Amino acid sequence: MKENKPALIIFQKNLILGRVKTRLAADIGDEAALVAYKSLLSYTYEVLNDLSVDKYIFYADYIPVAKPSFDESYHFELQEGDDLGERMSKAFQTLFAKGYDSLIIIGTDCAELTTDILKDSFSILEQKDAVIGPATDGGYYLLGMSKFIPGLFENIPWSTELVARRSKEYLSLNNLSCGTVPVLSDVDLLADWKRFESKLKLVKPRFSDEDLKEDIKQNTSQ
Repeated sequence: MKENKPALIIFQKNLILGRVKTRLAADIGDEAALVAYKSLLSYTYEVLNDLSVDKYIFYADYIPVAKPSFDESYHFELQEGDDLGERMSKAFQTLFAKGYDSLIIIGTDCAELTTDILKDSFSILEQKDAVIGPATDGGYYLLGMSKFIPGLFENIPWSTELVARRSKEYLSLNNLSCGTVPVLSDVDLLADWKRFESKLKLVKPRFSDEDLKEDIKQNTSQ
């Protein structure tokens, strides 16, 4: 029996002032939004500590020279494409081409994500074609597949409340099996941040001010 070879895709924005958590920044300002995003990143990587799969961080703009210490399970790539669907599609294609046979993609905005949810999602992919982690806003915080399904990245109204529904409809219409994991909330708006701020403040920071300075320095040289 063939051994399953899983990997996790993490879509991450670079630590650039004014370019992260922009909807939240409208209420708390760019600097506070950057601090909030750093907290969400630290939480995400704490959740991944006990996940024994290869992990690929796909950076939005460039791969930073200065990175917090990551173990050997982490690899680094650059997002490619003009919109979210194309960027995700290319990330899945890249890793399926490397020989992985079950892939899950997450962002770095969910303060309710747990290691168990990720493990359950990979378990679902041992039996199903896809797995979706729906978000309360109608999108999804997690998408996985056991084979490349290009239709999940085409004709989807990104950044709307229809994303998860349209994705499930596509799978059903094409006789592709799909499992789901619990509905969770992303941190996008002020109400979300207020709900999770105290929880995130308890997380050990993974990104120092020096990391941020180096990221800024590299960004200005691009």
